[in-house]
Amino acid sequence: MKIALTGATGFLGTRLTNSLLEAGHSVRALVRRRDDRIPTAVQIYEWDSAQGEPPPESLDDADAVIHLAGEPVAQRWNPGVKRLIRRSRVDGTRHLVNALSTQARRPRVLICASGIGIYGSRGDEILTEASEPGDDFLARVAVDWEKSAELAEALGIRVVRLRLGVVLGKGGALAKMLPPFRFGVGGRIGSGRQWMSWIHIDDVIGLIQFALEHDAMAGPVNATAPEPVTNAEFTRELAAALHRPAVFPVPKFALKLMFGEMAEVIVASQRVLPEAGQRAGFRFQFAGLRPGLDQILSS
Repeated sequence: MKIALTGATGFLGTRLTNSLLEAGHSVRALVRRRDDRIPTAVQIYEWDSAQGEPPPESLDDADAVIHLAGEPVAQRWNPGVKRLIRRSRVDGTRHLVNALSTQARRPRVLICASGIGIYGSRGDEILTEASEPGDDFLARVAVDWEKSAELAEALGIRVVRLRLGVVLGKGGALAKMLPPFRFGVGGRIGSGRQWMSWIHIDDVIGLIQFALEHDAMAGPVNATAPEPVTNAEFTRELAAALHRPAVFPVPKFALKLMFGEMAEVIVASQRVLPEAGQRAGFRFQFAGLRPGLDQILSS
């Protein structure tokens, strides 16, 4: 397939680019700036998703578009950062769909990243793709983000809205968690009772490739492992995998001092199950947390 990929230089996009090339696909990367980490086999097009439509030639004859671009959420929020988070996702996706509408030959599928933040914080409630969205800042952004992606359906394009959980791999969120645990000062966050819906990066890539190939897959798809865990359980498993203690909890007030409003995202409870993917026949390599952590830490 000829695949146009946004967000190709991010944690997930970098791994996905290499996997797509290994699978024999042709990849075009739409990025804000050129980056030496992008393989030479990839065609590069510069595009700032918040500023306007991508270059038309970047989408010419594309069989599929995978849209991962977006301002990072994991930073201290202020009004300007929140505007960037929203514009890069909602406006950026709309700009992309507008560009697709002008193509003489449109792609068969658009796989657009979203997030489980769409559900808000829901305690112990089991959440599936059929669950109603929440009403906090990230949930509202995700709802509008997905609505922008859905505009492509009117163009005859199959749309997959990939609701990403906490992606675990070399780098990303796990890289930020590891140092305190390795020094023996890691611990649960807040009460530890909040649910963490995680997924191994290999399973995210597998799910994306599965969605490329299976025409029956469309609509919202939770990219989370079948076995979510509480933060306390996650903490115990990570500490055990590293052979370290985990006795220093991080109180919520400390998170608020560091991250402000974004601290609510860190302590949010989302018990999300991947019903759509499993129903379509996708098989997870890492359904349980400990095997996933062991594989990442040993590689």
